[in-house]
Amino acid sequence: MLALFRVERALNLTIPYHISKSVPYFQRCYSCGGMNNKVGGNNNNRAEERKKHKSIASVWRPVSIQTCSADVRTELTEPHINPTTFSDKEEGGSMSSTDKHSISLQVGSSLFRFIKGKGGSIQSTIEEEMGIKIIFPSSSNEESIIIEGTSPDSVTRASERIQLIIDAAVKSPALDYSHFVSLPLAIHPQLVDKLFNFQNSVLGLQNLTPNEASSSSSKDRETFKVDVTKIPLVSYPPKSSPTSTSKTTLSDLGIDKSIFINPKTFHLTVLMLKLWNKERVDTAVKILKGIEGEIMEALGGQPLSIKLKGLDCMKGSFAKARVLYAPVEVVGGEDRLLRACKVIHEAFTKGGLVLEKDAKQTLKLHATVMNVRHRKRTKTTKKYDSFDARGVMEKYGSEEWGEYLIPQLHLSQRFVYDEDGYYHRCASILLPQNVQVD
Repeated sequence: MLALFRVERALNLTIPYHISKSVPYFQRCYSCGGMNNKVGGNNNNRAEERKKHKSIASVWRPVSIQTCSADVRTELTEPHINPTTFSDKEEGGSMSSTDKHSISLQVGSSLFRFIKGKGGSIQSTIEEEMGIKIIFPSSSNEESIIIEGTSPDSVTRASERIQLIIDAAVKSPALDYSHFVSLPLAIHPQLVDKLFNFQNSVLGLQNLTPNEASSSSSKDRETFKVDVTKIPLVSYPPKSSPTSTSKTTLSDLGIDKSIFINPKTFHLTVLMLKLWNKERVDTAVKILKGIEGEIMEALGGQPLSIKLKGLDCMKGSFAKARVLYAPVEVVGGEDRLLRACKVIHEAFTKGGLVLEKDAKQTLKLHATVMNVRHRKRTKTTKKYDSFDARGVMEKYGSEEWGEYLIPQLHLSQRFVYDEDGYYHRCASILLPQNVQVD
């Protein structure tokens, strides 16, 4: 009777969740094997139990998840009796088996560290408090974890706890942006060369070729002594010191090679995204492909060209700059490009891939050339929050970078690069390259 009660309870199991419009963090797949049951030595009783359990069939039930898109369904497999559980082999006149329930959660490998916690502390706490086991995949390419427990309630509560952890991680700066929609500029070799020359000049590496400069080792990035009477890195007299009155170092200005943008990745950013699992990446690809016609319409079917001129500081003063960029001027007026960017922003927001705080941001098109966020830290490196850009502005503040056609729009993956050195292209749209004549 105890076994039948457990089966009936499992059949009546329902899991309350709330459905929202955003893309699901993970999908659930329930399975459970075995039943807590003590079987006596009576062969007739065992035969009767087998007959009763054979009548149990699998059923489909909708399971919805918070922050999950509509029409998400998972198969709920009812408890079944493992044939080996009711073996004729008896020990001490009886045998026992254990309930085993599990849920597979598609999380994304970038979120595993938040579930584990420092030294596995968060994972251990959840396992101990809820009497479950969290199993992480052995391969870094897999994105699912498995929660095992002795009851449907325990694995369900554990999955809800994990979902709260994921919600908090996604909204925090601790989980960096993984993808972005970009307008690539590095496809123009002459622009790439200009950027290498700019870096070499500021760093005092005029004798290096672009390839040598881009592949320089960490030793090549050591502080360079620069004579301000010959190279105007600063537009004001250097601070006096006991050892030098005519020289300063790039380190004093907070400038090193790592804060320069790699010219081979030069681009305009349209939208930043956090796509932490394959499902969200696939959704982003479908969205981009699905709005190709609307983007073409917003551009009026005409080529998109931009002009870069001068330098400017994103926030604050040039003396304490964090981001230095080349302002963008759209040839023929920026209305067409802004309309196209609006189409992209609205589509990805509607698809649930844009964070709430990012959805409220106003787009400012710019081509970043220096950014302190990219600074490489070492034990001997000072932790600069900014750099002094006044000398750079004096020399390059009115630089003519040129006019360039933008032939493509990419869904790019950060920290991963294709053979040409540009960010990995997950998807792309070809933009008009020839003027249409009515």
